[in-house]
Formats: sequence, C-alpha cells, structure tokens
Amino acid sequence: MNTQELAATAHAIVANHRGILAADESTSTIGKRFTSIKLESTEESRRTYREMLFTTPGASEYISGVILYDETLRQKTKGGVPFPAYLSQQGMIPGIKVDTGAKPLAGYPGETVTEGLDGLRERLVEYYKLGARFAKWRAVIDIGSGIPTSYAIDANAHALARYAALCQENGIVPIVEPEVLMDGAHTLERCEEVTNVVLQRVFTHLFDARIVLEGMVLKPNMVISGKKCAQQASAVEVAEATVRTLKRHVPGAVPGIAFLSGGQSPTEATEHLNLMNAAGPLPWALTFSYGRALQETALRAWSGNPAAFANGQKALFIRAKLNGLAAGGAYKASMESSAA
Repeated sequence: MNTQELAATAHAIVANHRGILAADESTSTIGKRFTSIKLESTEESRRTYREMLFTTPGASEYISGVILYDETLRQKTKGGVPFPAYLSQQGMIPGIKVDTGAKPLAGYPGETVTEGLDGLRERLVEYYKLGARFAKWRAVIDIGSGIPTSYAIDANAHALARYAALCQENGIVPIVEPEVLMDGAHTLERCEEVTNVVLQRVFTHLFDARIVLEGMVLKPNMVISGKKCAQQASAVEVAEATVRTLKRHVPGAVPGIAFLSGGQSPTEATEHLNLMNAAGPLPWALTFSYGRALQETALRAWSGNPAAFANGQKALFIRAKLNGLAAGGAYKASMESSAA
C-alpha cells in the first residue's frame, strides 16, 4: 500500500471545488432512466450516453472524477479510446462501483446489507489495471417503524470497512458511502439521530480495519426530512444539521466529504451544498458526488437524439458548474435562470 499515492488521489478528488459525477447506474437502473425518455437500453445506447457525458467540453473544470459501472469501465469512445484512459487524459480520475447491491438482511425484515466482498480483492486488481483509481461501495440504511436496528447498522459498517481495507491494499481510494435514505415520513431530527449513529459506527469499524483516513473519501447523505414528512425542514436547517452531524463524527484527517444527492432535486442538492460551504471554514472539503442531480437535465436534453448530443452536454456542464460554485460557497439561486 502506497499511502502517499492514496492520499494524493483522495485529495485530488475533492480539491479546488470540483466533485464527482456518479455514472455507475446498473444496467437495470439506467434502463428505467432510458424508459423515461422512450429509449431502448442497449449496450451501444448506454455507451453513447456515457460518451455524451464524459466528452462534455469543459467538464473537467468542475468534475474531478467519474464513478463507472463494470460495463462502462470496459467501453470506449467512438474514436476507440477506453473510457478510463479518456477521462484520465481530460484530468478526471476514473472510479468504479464495486458492490453488488443491497440484499435483504436475514432475520431483519425491512433491512438490507450490501454484498460484493466475495472475490473483491481479485476484481480490484483487475480494475486497477483497467485504470480505476478509486472505488465506491454503497450501504443503505432505511428509517421506519423499529428500524434501523443496531445490528443492521453494524453489519453494513463492517462491510464498508472490509471493502475499504481491500481497496487501500490494492492502491485504490475507497469512497465510503453510508446512505441513510430520505424515503419515508421521518423528521429532520430523526434523520439526524440515525445519521449520528451510522457515522459513529462506520468510523469505529474503519479504525478497527486500520484504514488510512487520509486516503479515503466519505460519501454520506445530507441530514434531511423524509420525503413523506408533513413538516419539511428548510434549506438552512438541512445545512446546519448536516454540518453539526459531520463535525461530531468525521475526523479532520479525512480529506473530503462528497455528498450523495439521494433523491433531492438538482436545485435542492446544489443549494444545500452551497449553504454548508458558505457558513465558514470546515475541517474537510465539502463537495458533491451526484448521479441524478447532475444527469437529470442532461438526459432529458439529449433524449437519445444524435442531433441533441451537444444539448445534453450543455445541460451537464451547467449543473456541474453550479455545483462547483456551491462547493466554494459561491452559488446563488438566481444563477439557475441565467444558466438555462
């Protein structure tokens, strides 16, 4: 393990107000997205869509890295350049999703544990050779009646730590993603309570697994009201609760925190990120690792139409730029209309 190399990569991912484009949707997930624009999901249509995103002019000004899916990591541009090599040439670090999804946790109805540890060491060796320099593993924690249980939280935290250790052993920076879902009717206060416990358990397991904190990036949820909660917290309340929670549990040795959007609208995800960064100096960089919140407008603008390729790229660039500004606390809501 080269700890200096890991730290350099982790810092590069979160430096200079740049963030991550999460383009690691599984084949079934991207199929649903394509259905929304009436486009058949084939290997070539998926490749074309990803090429549209990755070759966006100026994207690297605001995007530091891209999380790929196994299929995408092996694909090439129309000109024959492997996607990882192309991204690296543009100054964007290639990453790879390595978990195999959240599966029902035996004996614990309504809860899941993320799988994918079997054979992971060997897969990481191959992914490194293919150009990946960071990886992602998503743990899912749901809030509901009687859940989450401490057992489910610990099962997921333990898996995250084992994944992170295997990544660092193979020279790959782990993106540690414990996501407390915003589905449900829970209040902001309940989300804060659960997120506190989750982060405390995750970092306990990371310490036990001897993770080099300087060589990882945390990808957490924001502390936010459940979608079905009658009382929706304000953007300021979300920002304050999230920063308060992170300060309690995330060591300053961690270079950066790259939030997931978790079902927020593109503008909500940008506004919340901006408020956190505008509030003053923090121990770590706060940036974005968004999927839908970066891609949604680009997907609609492109809609599978070859003639609209540039329209999709323009939409992605706008959202990447606005989130880059938010990562520096310089975003304003008025920029939304002027950018469009």
